[in-house]
Amino acid sequence: MSPEAFRKYLAFERQYSGHTVKAYLRDLRSFESYCKEQHGDTSMNTLPYTIIRSWIISCLEDGCSNRTVNRKIASLKSYYKFLLRKGYIESNPLAGHRPLKTDRKVEVPFSQEEMRELLSTWSTEDSDFETARDRLVVELFYTTGMRRAELIGIELTDLDLESGTLRVTGKRNKERILPLVREVIPHIEEYLRLRQESFPDSDSPVLFLTGSGNKIYETLVYRIITKYLSKVSEKVKRSPHILRHTFATHMLNQGADMNAVKELLGHASLASTQVYTHNSIAELKKVHLEAHPRNKE
Repeated sequence: MSPEAFRKYLAFERQYSGHTVKAYLRDLRSFESYCKEQHGDTSMNTLPYTIIRSWIISCLEDGCSNRTVNRKIASLKSYYKFLLRKGYIESNPLAGHRPLKTDRKVEVPFSQEEMRELLSTWSTEDSDFETARDRLVVELFYTTGMRRAELIGIELTDLDLESGTLRVTGKRNKERILPLVREVIPHIEEYLRLRQESFPDSDSPVLFLTGSGNKIYETLVYRIITKYLSKVSEKVKRSPHILRHTFATHMLNQGADMNAVKELLGHASLASTQVYTHNSIAELKKVHLEAHPRNKE
């Protein structure tokens, strides 16, 4: 079975993002290389679990964390499920595999004070194209909780400023409509004006452009977030995902219904949203201890 067939399966049938497809194929190539180097030209389709286990041990000896190994195994498990579905194998060698134990990954969101400080650093006066773009990138991440790939994929036609909404396309091509914070709309309008002034002949359908008029890309978005968050915080984690985490935490801290936050984030299940609750629980505990009369006795 060719990797190309697996790629098409992931991209078109499973509707995974381009980033996820690349990661799965990279893990598959890594495993295939290991099999050829350590066990000869063995067909991956007929490998016993013992060889997969030896690969796991090899990854750990090379310094991979349990979390990284689990991700690699998830890629391989998906490949064997694909082979089983297509009838190329009769059983999945990973059917009984259990993931390695991992410590819970805690990501510390930015505080409301830090976000207020960050968003107050921009002046609406004498704003150039890239400054207006960077501000809008940060604001949309923080006020909508969207993913990086969703922001990059926003097209001009996805904006509806009259109704104050924005359409994004999430995982597996699922669309959802996000409400825009009222204060952000003038910044969108300002960015659109500067975009038109800077690139009057552009026929690009996407909202966000680079300084040379091309579609914005993942690395640039990451650099924008890192640049501005580093101005207000010394936290090590500074990324678009942390802003998504911050959005969810602040919403829950302010009493938002978890199901509503789930819909805004585009999560398929409530379990995915619950990972953001540890900070809101801490906030509730603080309020409880400060307010309950029994605690004051």
